[in-house]
Formats: sequence, structure tokens, C-alpha cells
Amino acid sequence: MRSGQKTVTVFITVILALVVAIVGYATHWPAWAWAVSVLVLAVVPATTLRLANRRGDAFPAQYLQEPDLPIPPAERRELLITGVGLPSTMEDYDFLLTATVRWCPLSAPTGAPLVNLGGLAVDAILERASRVSEARHPARSSYVQHELNGVLATMRDDSSGRVEAMALNVTLTLSERDQERLDTLAAVRKDEDVWEHERKYEQSRRAYLGDDVLKDTGSAVVWWLHRNEDSVDTTVKDIGLLAQLTSAANDEDISERLRHLVPPVIHDPESYGTPESWIPAQPAEQEKGFGHAFAQLLQAAGMSPDDKEVPLLAAQVDLVLGYREGDPASEIRHYFAKPNPPEENAPAPETTDPPGDGPAD
Repeated sequence: MRSGQKTVTVFITVILALVVAIVGYATHWPAWAWAVSVLVLAVVPATTLRLANRRGDAFPAQYLQEPDLPIPPAERRELLITGVGLPSTMEDYDFLLTATVRWCPLSAPTGAPLVNLGGLAVDAILERASRVSEARHPARSSYVQHELNGVLATMRDDSSGRVEAMALNVTLTLSERDQERLDTLAAVRKDEDVWEHERKYEQSRRAYLGDDVLKDTGSAVVWWLHRNEDSVDTTVKDIGLLAQLTSAANDEDISERLRHLVPPVIHDPESYGTPESWIPAQPAEQEKGFGHAFAQLLQAAGMSPDDKEVPLLAAQVDLVLGYREGDPASEIRHYFAKPNPPEENAPAPETTDPPGDGPAD
């Protein structure tokens, strides 16, 4: 180190001498100035070396002779805990904790009793974990597991100050039965929510129809006019049906001023029965009425009264003609009906002789 200091001092002295010479020649110093500069260049290096020799070495020789010893590592120990129950927000639904507890002892105060340091470490980890889990729902076990991995990842003192502890490889689960129960409860809760929304939706629709749309015939007509895109003709034709619907919804009779607009009752095709059950019409009646017109319609269409489509067609004709006075359905059945055959094995009618025609005594 000292030889290095001398080399640096000489190097700096030479540089300063060159600088002084250049400046002196450039400014034409007098002779006395050259003498002073030479004296300064001789004194400064000597003074610098003397001061350097007075300073001691940064590292004394005794320390340089001793080898570097490694720092002894802190004593750490590990314990494995498996399936330890932790509380949750739901009673009887515990988390199951599995983790590796790493701990190291701390210096004990004078006179401190002997303790199981591993037990203190495990107790400290469980206390830290339970403070988190007791505020979490058991269905969130995966999320809480990652949360505990972060909370327990720091080495901290226990409450007694005798041990430091942390946890590694934290796993948090539920028992299989508890997981099945939670899945079932979740499914039922979701179905119940859907049903409740559907029920409220149905109640809202009923209230809308009953209290607003079908409140009276006028409201129903306005609603139907809007639904038919302002088609006035269609709405006017349906006023009678709307009056019926409104009266049924409000459990009241149809207003007298609207009864003439109510269409007749639509007959079911089955109400016509079959052609065999229709009552025959008299010859004089066959040339007039709806029955005769319906028979001509069947003949023009190439159909027979015995065809199975005839009752359905009769019902449709009755629907069209029902707006007129009369009873088309009754006339059609009466026109095409056949007479009932006489009952077999019926007793012959009794004959009585007219008075005065009996045998002579």
C-alpha cells in the first residue's frame, strides 16, 4: 500500500512540474517566481508522504492473517400439520388445513421455563390462520387457500416471544360430504331464485293485464289497437271478443251497449256428431234453408255426407253464418240426419176391430 502511495505522489509531482513550466514560459515569469515554484514542488510531495505514513492501515495485519469464518445459520425446524379444522362463517362447516410449519427458536430470558417450541410454532400458525378463515364462506376454500399462503408466508414471533414461525405449502379443503351439501344448497338456492323471478314476472304480467289492459273494454280496445299497429278495421271487428274477455276478467256481465257486437258461441265439430245421427228433414224443407245450401256445397266439392271431414266443415260454416239470425248448426244436422231404424224384436201393434165389424154371433 505504501509503495503505491509513493508512485502516485511522484506521478502527480511530475504532472504539476510540467504544468508550472508551461505556465511560466507562457507568461514570462521572473527569476524569483521560478525559484518559488521549484521550492513548492519539492515541499508538497514530501509533506504528502509524511502525512500518509502517519495514517494506519485500514486493515491491521492481525485481521488480515485470520481467515473469514462463515456466519452460522439460524436454527430452523419444520413440522407437518394435516387436516386441522379451521372455523368458517357457517357453523359445522370447517376448513381442513394442511401445511408445513417452519420455525426457529428465539433467545429465552433468564429463568424462563422449558417449553415445547414446536407446539408454540404450530399454535401461532393456527391462530393466524383462524383469524382469516372465520370471516370466510366455506364455498370459497380455493380463494382462502391462496390468501393463507400469503398471510402465513412471513416469519413472525409468537405471542410468548419464544419462537418465530411461518407456513409453507398451505392447502385448504372441505370434507367431501360438506362439499356435496354446499353444492346441493347452491343448486337449490339458484333454482329458488329463478322460480322467484318467474313468479314475480308472472304476477307483474297478471297485474298489467288485469289492472290495466282488461280494466274495462275501452282499455282493452286501446291496447289491442296498439298491438295491431293502429289497424282500426281489425280492432273494430274484435270489439265483441274484447268485451267478452273484459267481462270474464272482471267477473261481470257484458254491457248492454256492447252485446250486439259479441259473436255467437263457436261450436265444436264434435257437437255435430256424425251424419248417421242427424235428423232427416221433411221433403218440403229440403229445398230451402242452410241444410239444402250445405248439401249443394258438398256436392260441388265432390264430397259425401258420410265423409269424416263433413262435421268439421259444418262447424266452420256455422262459425261463418253464426253472425246471422237463426241456427245453422241445427238446420244442417236436421237436413242430413237419417231416421232411426225400428228396433228389432219389437212387439207388433195390437189391432182392434172397429165397432160393428166383428163376427156375427
